[in-house]
Amino acid sequence: MAELFIPPAQQLIDGEWTAARDSGELPVVDPATGRTIQTVARAGSGDVDDAVAAARRAFPGWAATSASERGRLLRRWSELIGEHVEELARLEARDVGKPLSGGRTNVFIAQGIVEYFAGAADKLTGVTLPTRTPDYLGYTLQEPYGVCAVIIPWNVPAVLTAANVAPALAAGNTVVLKPSEVAPLAPFALAELARRAGFPPGVLNVLAGIGADTGAALTSHPGVDHISFVGSTTTGRAIMRAAAENLVPVKLELGGKSPNVLFADADLDVAIPAIVGSITENAGQNCYAGSRLLVESSVAGEVVERVAELMKAVRIGPWDADLDMGPLVNEAQYRRVLGFLESAPAEGARLVTGGGPAAEGEGGGWFVEPSLFDGVDPRSRLSRQEVFGPVLAVQEFSGDRQALEMMNDTDFGLLACIWTGDVSRALRLAQEVRSGQVSVNQFADAGVIGFPFNMQRDSGFSRGGGYAAMREYTQEKAVAVRLLDRTPPR
Repeated sequence: MAELFIPPAQQLIDGEWTAARDSGELPVVDPATGRTIQTVARAGSGDVDDAVAAARRAFPGWAATSASERGRLLRRWSELIGEHVEELARLEARDVGKPLSGGRTNVFIAQGIVEYFAGAADKLTGVTLPTRTPDYLGYTLQEPYGVCAVIIPWNVPAVLTAANVAPALAAGNTVVLKPSEVAPLAPFALAELARRAGFPPGVLNVLAGIGADTGAALTSHPGVDHISFVGSTTTGRAIMRAAAENLVPVKLELGGKSPNVLFADADLDVAIPAIVGSITENAGQNCYAGSRLLVESSVAGEVVERVAELMKAVRIGPWDADLDMGPLVNEAQYRRVLGFLESAPAEGARLVTGGGPAAEGEGGGWFVEPSLFDGVDPRSRLSRQEVFGPVLAVQEFSGDRQALEMMNDTDFGLLACIWTGDVSRALRLAQEVRSGQVSVNQFADAGVIGFPFNMQRDSGFSRGGGYAAMREYTQEKAVAVRLLDRTPPR
């Protein structure tokens, strides 16, 4: 098995590793130490032009490739990911700062996603339509858009690469991927494995660069036919404005402020560890992080005490220590989270545990303590804004109606988790909550294959990550045929 190697100061365009035209390179930094791991090419507008042109040249041949052959290449890509799990896990863990086991989990998820779309590639079909008389035939075709621009953030780069690139390629599109310059190594490594799997040159191109430069050039490029963006709501709005100039369709996966809603009849022994894990996993740097804990008043005191004890027990350290939680990804994110910790008490919240930098950061890393605030004002920043850190805001409720009102009292609509022993209550709330995804007695979608990563409101609009993802990367064409009478004259 050949070693997985990413050439320093390079990018992948048209099947070849190459330096940036004229923008130089970017350092990739270990968040646990603040030291540079390696460099990647800093793509400029000229590099974007080259990547889009390569994808444009590759598109006709790739779209004409049989769906079964596209699926075969995706399956081979998945196999190569499986052969390089440990190398990929180390890249993602060190790059983002998460524990090694977290990087390994993300790579396994990425492999599963690619394998899923390998099987789905030749299952994408249109429909036949009813006609008013037998003299007509109506049907639809699902066709690829063309060149898809995919822009992803730094928090789970392997998963997000797979979740966006795999369905786009399976549907017959070509891709220009821009991972975050903060954590680009796993996406570059995955692209190298796709190259080894046999994808034709230009089908998958990967550029790293600053969002305001490279991202803006890519999303406004007239050669791009579809845009998929994962990131902040603010940037998502800017991308929609850029896409409007070229009338390009956009898929957006944005922020979240997900509630864990804990009723008194829930199994607290199951719920509480999952709730703590939902905000400390990846140091809370997930769009779906369970950053709001809504707890029924009759058990609030016990729950807050038990959550605090588990948060105090969270082991913090660098990626290779493989403990429970790593650092925040960079200094900007570190300062942002500390700002929330400093302002929360002034807004009336009571600090229960945490509240500042962690001792592990004394060596130069960006570590913060898992932090718990009780009595959080629903109008406060901590309650309404996405922190993207290990900070949990607790509010109390009484009864189903108030619980629902508090669940919906947010601008976001990504994930809602309901913890209760009453199945009727759970199903009723699942219908009424304004959220793209609902989990009952678990956090997120564990155990469900092909679960769509849906969202509503300021969390964006997407049906990605599952059975509907390939349709987001295709456009429907309707065909109507009049069947002429060709009966020869007597």
